[in-house]
Amino acid sequence: MSQGSANKEIVLFESIDDEYLRERANDISDAAKRLVKNILGIPIKDIGEIRDEAVLVGREVTPSQIVSLNKKYIKGIIAETGGPTSHTAIIARNLEIPAVLGARGITSALKDSQLAAVNGSKGIIILPSSGDEEESLRELIQKHSLIKEEMRQLTGLPAETSDGHRVEIAANIGLSGEAGTALDNGAEGIGLFRTEFLYMDRKSMPDEQEQYKAYREAVEAMNGKPVIIRTLDIGGDKEIPYFKFPVESNPFLGWRAIRICLDMKEMFATQLRAILRASAFGKVRIMYPMISSVEEVLEANAFLEGVKESLRMENIGFDNEIEVGVMIEIPSAAIAADLIIKNVDFFSIGTNDLTQYTLAVDRGNEKVSSYYRGFHPSVLRLIKNVIDVSHRAGKFTGMCGELAGNPLATVMLLGMGLDEFSMSPASMRKIKKIVRSVDFEFAKRVADSVIGLSTAKEVEDYMNKILSDLKLDYLLEV
Repeated sequence: MSQGSANKEIVLFESIDDEYLRERANDISDAAKRLVKNILGIPIKDIGEIRDEAVLVGREVTPSQIVSLNKKYIKGIIAETGGPTSHTAIIARNLEIPAVLGARGITSALKDSQLAAVNGSKGIIILPSSGDEEESLRELIQKHSLIKEEMRQLTGLPAETSDGHRVEIAANIGLSGEAGTALDNGAEGIGLFRTEFLYMDRKSMPDEQEQYKAYREAVEAMNGKPVIIRTLDIGGDKEIPYFKFPVESNPFLGWRAIRICLDMKEMFATQLRAILRASAFGKVRIMYPMISSVEEVLEANAFLEGVKESLRMENIGFDNEIEVGVMIEIPSAAIAADLIIKNVDFFSIGTNDLTQYTLAVDRGNEKVSSYYRGFHPSVLRLIKNVIDVSHRAGKFTGMCGELAGNPLATVMLLGMGLDEFSMSPASMRKIKKIVRSVDFEFAKRVADSVIGLSTAKEVEDYMNKILSDLKLDYLLEV
């Protein structure tokens, strides 16, 4: 790729509305710069040679740089460019290195050898200005280090309450290679494999063999632990450049996810074949996103049966008993959960979209962001209904939205009867710590109390008090 063609590609990606795809412009820029330097014989600085504990700061920290660093010495990353969906951010999270990206002007505000602290989960950079502040900061860093060590001791332990109630702590992943990181953090399964990542950063759709290889890699890495593979979830805020999307006045309520798959049967069949083939190598579950009605489930299931039959005719092996579930992220599905559960094996609650659709709040719109409240009583009542419905049918409900990895919600969700908490691998130990610190009967009383509260603030205040009384509120800071 020439520098000129690279610049055109960068401009193209920077013009895309979707944040994840827009961040790919940095990846193209990084690859082009390295290629030019290699051709011209210009030395490339290797940050992997750093042998002192440091926070890495720069106008731009690229994926190719971050993969070469030594996490023993690099304790944090700060950059003026990038965002939470950039590859740098994703790799940093997988390496468990705190990173704050998009910190405009930070390079001019910092000096070499200056003490700094990075809180990646809160997006905070702390720069002490006095000796007393430095000492306080060092004490805080030491405290956080001890907490992380405490969390590491939980890795191989079950997520079990003090009175013996078990739940599953699972991981959300976007690439098959992340399964290893999930296991390292104590994952008991993959609660969400976001397959749309396979369709991004490329010029055409992945074929069956490529998808099969990726799914099989994740399944085999989990060594018998369950892997829930979500079928393609694009549209809304997730577009891919080679795919023709219609111009829609409200794409979040438009042609996306299962609606696209049911319209584009050939593409859907390719993915289902790949998933089914991978199911021969471990415990795989299929999950449909964006379900709003029983009709969609029936149509998707009927199509799945046809794909299974084609594989049988070709003598291609797969799990004949593979379980099928749906994402509950639309209020209509949560309300009609008792009708939908008759046609599936499990539910997984996507709280991000469920909150957005229930409260009529675009979660990406800063103007109305204050209205987006995951602890809103309406959202919590829908969650409780979905869990209760699945249990009455003898089936299970998991959660793969952000609420599952929020320590403030853990006791409440545990008491509601949530069976599986699926989240970013970095959050799993904190949630497991809370589960192991309470008894199930106490959690049920907490959930009953929450359902009687009237506002999101009341719920948040109450749950803050619960964590404080349990002396677990420190988990909100790490």
